[in-house]
Amino acid sequence: MSKSVIWITGASSGIGEAAAKKFSKEGYSLILSSRKLNELDRVKNECAHPDAIRLLPLDLSDGSDFDKKAAEAIAFFGKIDIVLHNGGISQRSLIKDTRLEVDRKLMEVNYFGTVALTKAILPHFIQRKSGQFAVVTSLVGKFASPYRSSYAASKHALHGFFDTLRAEHYQDGIAVTLICPGFIRTQVSINALTADGSPLGEMDEAQDKGMSPDACTSEMFDAILSKKEEVYIGGKETLAVYLKRFFPGIFSKILRKAKVR
Repeated sequence: MSKSVIWITGASSGIGEAAAKKFSKEGYSLILSSRKLNELDRVKNECAHPDAIRLLPLDLSDGSDFDKKAAEAIAFFGKIDIVLHNGGISQRSLIKDTRLEVDRKLMEVNYFGTVALTKAILPHFIQRKSGQFAVVTSLVGKFASPYRSSYAASKHALHGFFDTLRAEHYQDGIAVTLICPGFIRTQVSINALTADGSPLGEMDEAQDKGMSPDACTSEMFDAILSKKEEVYIGGKETLAVYLKRFFPGIFSKILRKAKVR
């Protein structure tokens, strides 16, 4: 009961898997969620302390039972200290080609699913006068990029929602850490939705050359532990945040000429 408890969504692969292994190594009790129970079980068994890990299958596209899921999660260890919102999907398609149902799915999973789960756990944090939401958004939550219109929109929306939550619940002892990764070497591009909703099925070159998930989660861990409000993780692509902020015209010209996919 004295251990800190973290609930990680999207924990079956990529950043979520690496985060599970990092927090387990650091002595946390874990609740791991995703749609893939078999993969969650694999991740659990590869962690340093599998005996302190519970599995809770969760589909972010269906928030109808999130109050029940939150109650189950709390019951595992009697409390939750941190929710790491990591689950989500990406996109690789032009606006003019993308079906509206694809746009809706991206918002449903990345934004509404995360918001619904947050609202389900928020009363627990308020009651305890303690808690932290760590939210994996993206650098494109700070600036847009071609081929990622609705993905960028969903990540921008998360910033608006959680910046507001931070202000509204500061007096309740609730912290918010927004985590903005750049190119991380995961399967996010392989699973990204294309214009008709099918997965891209290939690795982006920039993604393939990106930071390792372990290095990413090491920086994430430090940011969560120190309760930073916002952190940018990656290589030189993180500089685009400042270029956009201080030289928006120059940034727009660079973006128009950039060869992205």
